[in-house]
Amino acid sequence: MKAIVKTDFNFPGQKGKYVGKVRDVYDLGKYLVIVVSDRISAFDVVLPEGIPFKGQVLNQIAAKFLDATADILPNWKVAVPDPNVTVGYKCEPFKVEMVIRGYLAGHAWREYKAGKRTLCGVQLPDGMVENQKFPQPIITPTSKAAEGHDEDVTPEQLIAQGIVTKEEYAELEKYTRALFQRGTEIAAKQGLILVDTKYEFGKHDGKIFLMDEIHTPDSSRYFYADGYEERLAKGEHQKQLSKEFVREWLMANGFQGQTGQKVPDMTPEVVSGITDRYVELYEHITGDKFNRVDYSAEQMEKNVADCLKNLK
Repeated sequence: MKAIVKTDFNFPGQKGKYVGKVRDVYDLGKYLVIVVSDRISAFDVVLPEGIPFKGQVLNQIAAKFLDATADILPNWKVAVPDPNVTVGYKCEPFKVEMVIRGYLAGHAWREYKAGKRTLCGVQLPDGMVENQKFPQPIITPTSKAAEGHDEDVTPEQLIAQGIVTKEEYAELEKYTRALFQRGTEIAAKQGLILVDTKYEFGKHDGKIFLMDEIHTPDSSRYFYADGYEERLAKGEHQKQLSKEFVREWLMANGFQGQTGQKVPDMTPEVVSGITDRYVELYEHITGDKFNRVDYSAEQMEKNVADCLKNLK
C-alpha cells in the first residue's frame, strides 16, 4: 500500500491551501477541507517516509471523538466524505495548544528529570517517578508556532501577549478539563488510560469551537490499564499506544530533531511496524475493527467534490 504524502486538489471556490506537518488544508471561505495525509512528524520534523493508513486512522478516530464530545461544546466538523478527509467550519484559531496531562510522561517527564519543578507556571511535586499519576490533571499550554518548535507558555503570558483574554482562557481551561474527563472515561471502557493530550480551539460566529483532531495517537498518549500499577512499581516502561514509540525509536537511533542529526533509515519493516501500531490504537480506543480502505488521491478528490456540492 502506497502512502499518500502529498495532495494537489483544486475545489470550486477554493481561496487557498496550507500544507502543515501532517495535514493539507484547503480554504473554501466558510469551510475548510482538511486532508489528513500519511506524513508523520516527530520532534517537529516531517520524516522522509509516509505511513500507510495513518491518515485514515487519525481522521476516523478524531471524527468519532468529535461526535462523542459535541455535547460539551460545538466543534468544527460538518462531514467526513472520505476516510482521510474532514470538511468543517472555518474558525479563527486561538494560537495556543491546550495540553493537559494526567500523568508525568513524555515531555513533562523529560523536563522533570532535568530538574525542573515548574511547567507552564504549574508547580510539580518533588519525589515523582516517570508515568506516575498527578494528584489532578495539569494544563501546560504551548504557543502555536507557524514553523519550528512550539514553546511552553504560562496562562499569564498568553493573556499578556493578547493571544487570549482572561475570560477566554478560563473558558478554554474549562473545556479542556471536560474533554479530558470524557476522553478518560471512554478510554477506561476500552482498558486504556488517557495519559495526556492536546486540544485546539477557535471562534466561529462569535462562539468557541473545538477544532482539529482529538484523542488521536498523534495528539494523545495512551497506556494499557492492565499491568500499569505493576510496571510503575517496578520502574518499567509502560505499554503504551501513542506516537511516543516513534520518538523513542528515533532517539535510540541518535535523532532528536537537532541541527546536524540525520533521520535513521526508515526501512519497509519499520514503516509497516508503525502502521500496525496505529491500527492497534484505532481498534483499542474505538472498539471497532479497522477497515484498511484501498484509496487514491484521485478518489479522495472526487469524494470531497461530491460532498461540497451538497453544502451551502
